Amino acid sequence: MAYTTIDDPSAYFTTKLFTGNGGTNAITGVGFAPNWVWLKRRDSSAAHYVWDTVRGAAAQLYPASASSEDANQTNGLSAFGSDGFTLGSDAGPNANSGTYVAWNWKAETSFSNDASSTSIGSIDSAGSVNTTAGFSITSFTANGSNATIAHGLGAVPQMIILKNRSISKFWPVYHHTLGNTKALFLDTTAALDTDNTYWNATSPTSTTFSLGTNSGNNDGNLHIAYCFNEKKGYSKMGSYTGNGDANGTFAFTGFKVAWLMVKRTDSANSWIIMDNKRNTFNPMGEELKAEENGAGNDATRWDQLSNGFKLKNTGAAVNADGGNYIYMAFAENPFVSSTGIPATAR
Repeated sequence: MAYTTIDDPSAYFTTKLFTGNGGTNAITGVGFAPNWVWLKRRDSSAAHYVWDTVRGAAAQLYPASASSEDANQTNGLSAFGSDGFTLGSDAGPNANSGTYVAWNWKAETSFSNDASSTSIGSIDSAGSVNTTAGFSITSFTANGSNATIAHGLGAVPQMIILKNRSISKFWPVYHHTLGNTKALFLDTTAALDTDNTYWNATSPTSTTFSLGTNSGNNDGNLHIAYCFNEKKGYSKMGSYTGNGDANGTFAFTGFKVAWLMVKRTDSANSWIIMDNKRNTFNPMGEELKAEENGAGNDATRWDQLSNGFKLKNTGAAVNADGGNYIYMAFAENPFVSSTGIPATAR
């Protein structure tokens, strides 16, 4: 049975549904002060938006686009709060009567690393970290050469989502099941690419991750990295093989899933995102795609179970026969709490 030190996953990750109002819109009820907010309109085609407390509220990035950061968008997310965030009048993230989903993560504690003083890494870095939940937001300025960057986790990251903020450049993704010579790209459907220069053919350590010369590592450019290490009963960065059957593959996570992102790696296909607030009963329905600005689509691809998820769809995006897939998942409830109380399926 899975044992966890996080009995209440909603203290570190939550999904918030809301309706836009076209003006000042205080979104509360998140349950904590979020450090990373990923927002998407559901009822119409619109961009994905990402904000974090390290870059600041006015700095927008777009997961479905290689575009550089919009650093002064004061009418997007105008402020982070103790129980959510406030949106301005920008119709993209806050259209009047539009329906939205916001995914929220807590990092909480500031950190900084002077590489020359600490001898950790080769580039200075700073950010926000939550070692309990295994999540850090790391900002640094690239040097155009092979480099190592302190991430603050105190544990080995299993997944890293990276973005060059200064120029239009892809979003490289490291996943531990794929190895240190391969990358996926959050803003495209592309299959797995092999190149030693993404991560300098070097796996992350408990103190640093490595960059080669082909991860947007342009000299003098600002970068942001979202780093995750697994926490038993709370988060999982895993993989599975599809079986092409409506009675599909089961993936054990050790918890009831609150949020799930899946990507096929051996063939071009979408980054499928599901959560337990848009989908409240099995089979889970509405999906969004990280690389696409389209509205939510009811695909009923999976069942939420007390200890993982089971594919209920033969679609190639999630369950092609023999297809290879990676995923990142966060918990609604651990399979077994620290007090031995089991979760239940829907």
